[in-house]
Amino acid sequence: MSDSHVQEAAAFPRGRWLQLWLGILCMVLIANLQYAWTLFVGPMSTAHGWKLGDIQWAFTIFIATETWITPFAGFVSDRLGPRRGPRLIILIGGVMVGLGWTINAHAATLGMLYTGAAVSGLGAGGIYAICVGNAVKWFPDRRGLAVGMTAAGFGAGAALTVVPIRWVIAEHGYSAAFLWFGIGQALILLVVAFVLHAPDEVLFAPRAIAQRLNQSARSFTSGEMLRSPVFWLMYFMFVLDAATGLMATAQLAPIAKDFGVANVPILFGATALSVALVVDNIMNGMARPFFGWVSDHLGREWTMGLAFSLGAFSYGLLAMAAHTPWAFVICAALIFFTWGEIFSLFPSLCSDTFGPKFATSNVALLYTAKGTSAFLVPFANVLQGATGDWATVFIVAASADVLVAGLAVFALRPLRLRVMSNP
Repeated sequence: MSDSHVQEAAAFPRGRWLQLWLGILCMVLIANLQYAWTLFVGPMSTAHGWKLGDIQWAFTIFIATETWITPFAGFVSDRLGPRRGPRLIILIGGVMVGLGWTINAHAATLGMLYTGAAVSGLGAGGIYAICVGNAVKWFPDRRGLAVGMTAAGFGAGAALTVVPIRWVIAEHGYSAAFLWFGIGQALILLVVAFVLHAPDEVLFAPRAIAQRLNQSARSFTSGEMLRSPVFWLMYFMFVLDAATGLMATAQLAPIAKDFGVANVPILFGATALSVALVVDNIMNGMARPFFGWVSDHLGREWTMGLAFSLGAFSYGLLAMAAHTPWAFVICAALIFFTWGEIFSLFPSLCSDTFGPKFATSNVALLYTAKGTSAFLVPFANVLQGATGDWATVFIVAASADVLVAGLAVFALRPLRLRVMSNP
């Protein structure tokens, strides 16, 4: 190892990798309600006679509350300090996740289902904010990779439990799945809360890395960030691209059913939908550290342009070539691989631009774009119902990806360079 590498490694406190892995574990534990949600929709509809569109509003409520609580959680954590703040939020979040899933297990009305979604969303959102905030603070030198690994826990974590959850639903009912997994996840979160914390002092990347990624040496408060046009351009881009991926997440089972492949056995007795759900979660998770790592070397905006262009291409493939079981699995996997990176690229870019001191609060404010985008998800059903197929939905999603890719390279990059050169 070169002297420069030794100096860079010595500049950071020991134990930061343990903190990163604890954050990843927390993300794994809160991933299921979003990424395994599609498994619960059909059984709930059958059990209660609820319309699919009505049930999907619970998904929207979960995403919205999970997202909109993050600025508050980030603010509280930053103000209480690096030790007390993260631990308190994780403790409260773990309790709420367990309570929310328990409510879902016993919900006999849509109102109860929506309440459970809101409670679990509030708990998951607080945990998400802390874990991502810790990653950008502990790893200014490898921010894309660290945030990507953390976000991968949320994206790929459900791959470990999709098959068990589906088995429990089939054998014991969806209520048992909600109850057992909810309580188990909550108990582990309560233990982790006593170990997780942020760095005791603000950490900065070595000068060469900071210059290459155009990282700010100054930390902007959330108020200052909200007055910046860079933030609002990033927010708009995040909304558009998050909406496409959330649509795919929420509608994957109905799409597979309409394509006639959902219940076709293709691998060791597993159906195309089961295989797709596992593979999609893995690809979604892999995208986050992979494109985060790429952005640490290529730059955030150029990586966005590349990834979102590939996403548009993937939607085209899904529309044209996904009507056989294995083709559906492959095309869906490509969509998730070219979508999951938004949860590593946008937080990294936000922290690069607005500094590390208030990163938990600032990144959380940007993350609310996901909640905003969730309100667009039910309109995929409206559009599909109006046209009779999914082709128009895929065209709209691909167009959004193309627009965001262009904005990243031709609008966001020059604007950020101009703002950063005149802080």
